[in-house]
Order: sequence, then structure tokens, then C-alpha cells
Amino acid sequence: MSKPLSNKIALVTGASRGIGRAISLALAADGALVAVHYGKSKSGADEVVGEIKAAGGNAFAIGADLAAKGAADTLFGELDRELKARTGDTKFDILVNNAGIAPFVGIANTTEAQLDEIFAVNVKSLFLVTQKAFSRLRDGGRIISTSSAVTRVPFPDVAAYSMLKAPLDNLTKSLAVELGPRAITVNAVAPGVIETDMAEFVQSDEGKAFTLSKQALKRIGQGDDVADVVAFLAGPKSRWVTGHVIDVSGGSALTF
Repeated sequence: MSKPLSNKIALVTGASRGIGRAISLALAADGALVAVHYGKSKSGADEVVGEIKAAGGNAFAIGADLAAKGAADTLFGELDRELKARTGDTKFDILVNNAGIAPFVGIANTTEAQLDEIFAVNVKSLFLVTQKAFSRLRDGGRIISTSSAVTRVPFPDVAAYSMLKAPLDNLTKSLAVELGPRAITVNAVAPGVIETDMAEFVQSDEGKAFTLSKQALKRIGQGDDVADVVAFLAGPKSRWVTGHVIDVSGGSALTF
């Protein structure tokens, strides 16, 4: 049976854990060759690659610290080498900008170093990685970024993160117009609270109760809940959807 992403190649940043891991697994299950990017955890990325291959898919890991200067060059240096070895070319089809950090610190206690790091990973590197992907993405390709529900309802405990996710939503619309003539769609997904190691507070009864009190759907979100939407946006059935930020928060904070 044909898979919707057969013969497609995807790069997923921040893919060694959490939502990025779930996205990598979903795209591979749909037939894509997946480049699993990691910033620090090579072992985590290797585990994701192993899981994909065990399920009959195909993937490889590449590393680059997106907080470092020249990170985009490092990332694409790794990706170009791997793709040339496997396909003889550096072209690919799907870019998923998922990498991000969210230190739990309010505005009063946020240091300049923390602010610089969040900006470098969540904004600067995403812009530069996307920019360098232009010449490598095939016409008809896809760019999908992980935004956040905090752009709609800011979370004071992650003030800098909340502020610095908003530029991504703006960029998504600009890129959709710029890349539209090449039939490249550009969208973002905006998760709410997802049960990953970045949201450890939902492990407590208090944190879980607080989260559920804010959601229309009364369960804690999982990585697959986001990954399935990304897989749709990466596939052929989303061909007429571009320039959108799709809320995948279980209906968080819909009313006062």
C-alpha cells in the first residue's frame, strides 16, 4: 500500500525527544526518509533512528547546537553530506522547525544570558535554517514550524519563551506568500501543554488538574496529538493550506 510521503525527505529539528521525536516517527511511518536533528543528545537521536528502522522506516541522525554561532551552516553541512551519500543530491522536501527551549523562569528572574539563548535557538536559528533551506527544498515542498498556544495566551512562568514564539507566527505568513509561487506551503502548529520532559509540572496532581481546567478536551496532550497534524501538513492532502497557525492545544483557554 502506497504511503503519502514515499520518496520524500524530511528534516526535523529538535527531534531527539518529545514532540520532535513523535513527528519524526509519524513522518517515517508515512514513508519519508527522516533526518533526525539533535542539539545535545546524540544518544536520544540514535534511539529515535533505531525505533524508526525497527518499524521498517528509514532515518539518520545529524547534530548541531542551534545556540551556537554558525549553527545553520553546521546543520546543513551535516545534512548535505548525509543526503549526498544516500541520494547523490542535497535536495529535500519537508522542513520541520521544531527545536526550541523553554526555561521556566518569570520576567523578573530572566537573565540576559537566558534571553540570548532563547532568542538564538527559538528565533535566530529557525530563521537562518529556513533561509538556507530555500535552495535545497524542492518545489511543492513543505515548511512546518512548532509555535505554541502561548502566543495566544501567554504563560507568565515562561515570559521570554512566550514573547519569542510570536515572531514565528509572523514569519509563517510572510514565507507562505514568498514561497507560494513554488507551491511550497508554510504552516505552523501551536501546541498547548504536551506531556514531555519540557512540561514536567503535569506529572503532579496539582499541575494536571490546572492544565485540565484550562482545556475543552479533558486529557493531557501527547506528542502524537501534534505529530498527526504535522503529518497532515507534510502530506499531499494539505496542498491548499498555507500561511496558517493551527491550534493543537485541546481547546486551551477558549473562554474567560
